[in-house]
Amino acid sequence: QEKLDMSMYPVESIRNFSIIAHVDHGKSTLADRLLEITGTISKADRNKQVLDKLQVERERGITVKAQSASLFYNHEGINYLLNLIDTPGHVDFSYEVSRSLSACQGVILVVDANEGIQAQTVANFYLAFEAQLSIIPVINKIDLKNADPERVEKQIEKLFDIPTDECIRISAKQGTNVEKVLQKVIEKIPPPQCNTADPLKALVFDSTFDHYRGVVANVALFGGEIAKGNKIVSAHTKKRYEVSEVGILTPNEQPTHKLYAGQVGYLIAGMKEVTEAQIGDTLFLYKQPVEPLPGFKSAKPMVFAGMYPVDQTEYNNLKSALERLTLNDSSVTVHRDSSLALGAGWRLGFLGLLHMEVFNQRLEQEYNMSVILTAPTVPYKAVLSSAKLIKEYGKDEITIINPAQFPDKLSVSEYLEPTVLGTIVTPHEYIGKIIALCQDRRAVQKDMLYIDENRVMLKYVFPLNEIVLDFYDALKSLSSGYARQQVPYLPRERYQAADLIKMDILLNGNPVEELSTIIHNDKAYAAGKLLCERLKEAIPRQLFEIAIQAAIGKKIIARETLKAYRKNVVAKCYGGDITRRMKLLKRQAEGKRLMRKIGNVEVPRDAFIRVLKRETDK
Repeated sequence: QEKLDMSMYPVESIRNFSIIAHVDHGKSTLADRLLEITGTISKADRNKQVLDKLQVERERGITVKAQSASLFYNHEGINYLLNLIDTPGHVDFSYEVSRSLSACQGVILVVDANEGIQAQTVANFYLAFEAQLSIIPVINKIDLKNADPERVEKQIEKLFDIPTDECIRISAKQGTNVEKVLQKVIEKIPPPQCNTADPLKALVFDSTFDHYRGVVANVALFGGEIAKGNKIVSAHTKKRYEVSEVGILTPNEQPTHKLYAGQVGYLIAGMKEVTEAQIGDTLFLYKQPVEPLPGFKSAKPMVFAGMYPVDQTEYNNLKSALERLTLNDSSVTVHRDSSLALGAGWRLGFLGLLHMEVFNQRLEQEYNMSVILTAPTVPYKAVLSSAKLIKEYGKDEITIINPAQFPDKLSVSEYLEPTVLGTIVTPHEYIGKIIALCQDRRAVQKDMLYIDENRVMLKYVFPLNEIVLDFYDALKSLSSGYARQQVPYLPRERYQAADLIKMDILLNGNPVEELSTIIHNDKAYAAGKLLCERLKEAIPRQLFEIAIQAAIGKKIIARETLKAYRKNVVAKCYGGDITRRMKLLKRQAEGKRLMRKIGNVEVPRDAFIRVLKRETDK
C-alpha cells in the first residue's frame, strides 16, 4: 500500500467538521453517503453504517464512540481535504460530542423532517454554539411520506434563530441533495487557524489499544508537522517516544509520509501502557516544548455501581480488561472497592444508565468477561457538624459514593442530593400524565414552552436518584413512545438539601452491608418492603426461621418472615392425651430457638446477584 503525500493539502483547503443530531435522525447514514460521494468507500456496500465499528453499535443500531474519517473532494478545481467526525446522539455520550467539537471548526446539525427538533438536538446545538462553531442546518428524511420540512424549518428558525433559507433538505438514505451539503461545508466552514512553520502541537482526542502495535492515538495537529522517526514528548507524562507510523483514517488506517498542521489522523509511537495516551493530552517534538492545549474538562460521573468478578480467580484478567476499556472510554471513573459477600472489585462511575449497560456489554463481547453489577447509586454530599469528623476528613463537606460511608445523622447538619435540569419534549396531549409523573418523582417545574401548535418543551429540576433507574421507561410508556427526555450530562450540577436516610437490611438482626441503600425518607417504606419481599424469594429456607427486616437506624419499617423447615414430630402419636403432643411440639420449638441463636444466615452469592439484578424490573 503506497503512502499518501499529504503536503498537497495546505491549511486553506482543509475543513474539519462533525455531524451532530438527536438519536436516530440519520447521522451515520449521512456519513455513509458523504464517504460514497467522495469515493472513500465503494457504492456497493450501501446502508451499512460504515463508521459504527463496535459490535455493541451494530447490535443496538446506535453510535457509541465518535469516529473520524478523511474525505478528498474536488470543488471548483481545488482539491479539498475534509475531516468528518460522526458523533453519538444519546445524552449519555454527549461527552464524546463535546470532545469531537474541540477538533472541529464547524458542524452539520441534522434534524429529522418527520420528528422535528428533539431534546438532544437542542442540547447539541448549544454545545456547538458555545464552542463558536459555524452551524449548517440539514433536514433529513424528506423521502418519508409524513415528512413536513416546512414545519421543521420554522422550528429551527424559532429556537435557534437560523433563517429558513439556510436549511438544506436532503434524504441521506436515497442520496438526494447530499452533494449540496459538501459544497456548503466548503463555503461556510472556515479552515483551521494554524501554520506548518510553527513547532509541532498535536491534541490527542481519542485512542484505541491494538494487541500488536500498542496504543493507537488519534490526533488533531494545531501546528507543525510530524513524520515517521520523529522523537515526540507527551506534555502529560513527560515520556519520550519515537513515531513508528503516521496516517489518516479513511475510515480504515491509511499510512502517509507526514501529517501537517490542520490535519486529523492517527499516530503509533510504541506506547505500551494504556495509561500513557491520555485523552486531551498535547504531544510536541523533543527539545521543542510548547504551551499545552487546554485539553478537556473531565466528565462528571452521575451514576455509580459496584463491579465484581463472578469468580474471584478472574480478578486479574478483569483488571487488565477494565484498564484497556477505560483507555477507550475515558469518561468512566474507577475506584478499588471490596465487599464481604462479593469479594474484591471496583466502584465505577458512569455518565448514565445506557453508558453503564454499553460498558458492561463491551466487557462481555470484547474481553469475554462476565461480571456482577450492583444497583446503581448517585453521589450524595453531607455537611458535617461534628468537630471530630471534620478533623478526620480535613473538610466540612464530604461526598458519599458508597452507602457504607454514610455518616450518622447526629454528626451532620444537612444532607445534600444532586439535582439536574432536564428537558422533556412531548406532544401536548400527554402533558397531564407527564406532569403527574414528574411530581411523583419530586421534580420542580421551571419552564414550559410551546415549540409549535402541538409540541411542548418542559423544563424540570429533577433529583438525580429519582430519574436514574426507570424514569425514561416510565416516560416512554406514558406517552406511547413520543416524549423525549434529555438530561445534560454535565448538569450545572446543584446539590440541594434533602431528607436522606440510610436503610439497612437485617437478617435475624445482623445487617447485610451490600444491601444497604441511601434513600429519601418518603420513599423508604415502599423500597424497604419491596426489598424484603425479594429477599424472601431469593434466600433458601433453613431449619430455623429467618426474620428479614428493613431498618432505618433502630426503627424497623418492613418485615418478612422466612418459615423454618420442620419435622412432623407428632406423627407417632395415635390418639392419646393432648399433653403428649404439646410436650413434643414444645421441645421442638425450644430446639429451633437454640438453633436460631447459634445459626448464622449466609446469603448465598447467587441470591445476592438475583436481588441486585432485579433492582430495575419493578
